[in-house]
Amino acid sequence: MTFIEALQQIVPPHQFYDRQALSQTAVSYWESEPTTARCKVCPSSTEQVSQILKLCHHYGQAVVTQGGLTGCVQGAKATAEEVILSLEKLNQIEHIDTNAGTVTTQAGVILEALQQALAEKQWLYPVDLGARGSCTIGGNIATNAGGINVLRYGMTRDQVLGLEVVMADGTIMNLQNHMLKNNSGYDLKQLFIGSEGTLGVVTKAVLKLSPIQDKHHTALVAANNFAAVIDLLKRAKAELQDSLSAYEVMWGVYYDQQTQPKGHKPILASGYPYYVLLETSHHNAPNADAQFEALLADCYEQKTIVDAAIAHSEQQRRAMWDIRENFEPITGHHEIFTYDISLPIGNMAQYIPSLTQTLKSNAPQAKLYTFGHIADGNLHLFINPGQTQAQRSEFDDWVYQPLAALSGAISAEHGIGTEKMAALAHYCDPAALALMKTLKQTMDPKGILNPARVLCPNVTD
Repeated sequence: MTFIEALQQIVPPHQFYDRQALSQTAVSYWESEPTTARCKVCPSSTEQVSQILKLCHHYGQAVVTQGGLTGCVQGAKATAEEVILSLEKLNQIEHIDTNAGTVTTQAGVILEALQQALAEKQWLYPVDLGARGSCTIGGNIATNAGGINVLRYGMTRDQVLGLEVVMADGTIMNLQNHMLKNNSGYDLKQLFIGSEGTLGVVTKAVLKLSPIQDKHHTALVAANNFAAVIDLLKRAKAELQDSLSAYEVMWGVYYDQQTQPKGHKPILASGYPYYVLLETSHHNAPNADAQFEALLADCYEQKTIVDAAIAHSEQQRRAMWDIRENFEPITGHHEIFTYDISLPIGNMAQYIPSLTQTLKSNAPQAKLYTFGHIADGNLHLFINPGQTQAQRSEFDDWVYQPLAALSGAISAEHGIGTEKMAALAHYCDPAALALMKTLKQTMDPKGILNPARVLCPNVTD
């Protein structure tokens, strides 16, 4: 029996796709080219995942685990000789514990589906991002997704109580802790959160929930300088405190491009240097309206902000978020290099003008569009290289090289994948990189799990 024949014995025909079938599907949200892989298999249980990995381990067959395919660093893009392990059939919400405030869910559950199911029971899973309608819980865990609510609730890592993981050799590891406190040995689940599928395959998760926050106050404001952006953030934290859930900043070039005639309808006039989308969330908090509006009125009076619009309906709120989240006006018709970096907020005012000048000197036709969650130190950069002769690797150097001196990092929330492998090898602390390689070698000695991702391909040599 060949490897493919043995694989087809594990799952029924409707859960197996050969090369020809895969060639009719796109690589991902970001890439429309046809998918290339040896085959794709869609297990519907942890036991099937275990059998598949045991078989792949025996044959030394490389496996790429896929979730919602919304990742930004090509971590789930398969090569022609790799097997795609898709968790799309592991899509059941197994148990919502309304007493403890936890949910047990399979890895293939869509984030938005989980959010909606919990809202019906007056609970909130606070991780939220623009790809909510496609990304999966397993993918969020594998990449330690952040999103728009990190300021208030933290990253995905902060929401995970326990995991079920299948190791490279098919061993099923039950780490399904349901308690906030459990110091029984090493907290092994942390090894898999953010490991991008290179150490094991997450099949199930126990997640911590928060009380539902179904009332929102949302405003889009403009500021003339970055000092005002920071001042507004400090005041919002102090006066709105825990109700402040999102603080998104769009540089003027980003906002102007997003609201061009064929883009989103502008809410404020274009031409300001900075635009801030801030939002509070609560559940029947008294005087929340007045408190929110008083903050903005006072900031306007003191010229911290120079223009403002408050959403008075869900439609208006959604229109504000669309400018921030739906970046088709920027990415839809041009080649775009995307970057996801982090650095202390106080260093952002220095970093962006410096990068702008670097691009102007070396690639004058390139255009930089900047936005981010900045309250948690995260900036997203879209660079349209224009007609420049510079290569992507040169843009990478221009973006990444200044970060070390500014206490920054090359990835804030999107991970490493294949796009940032070389950068991680170059900029990561050597001792930390060595330990990562040791973990990979120990947990996946044949190097079959998402090979040539995160760590350079020679890690198991």
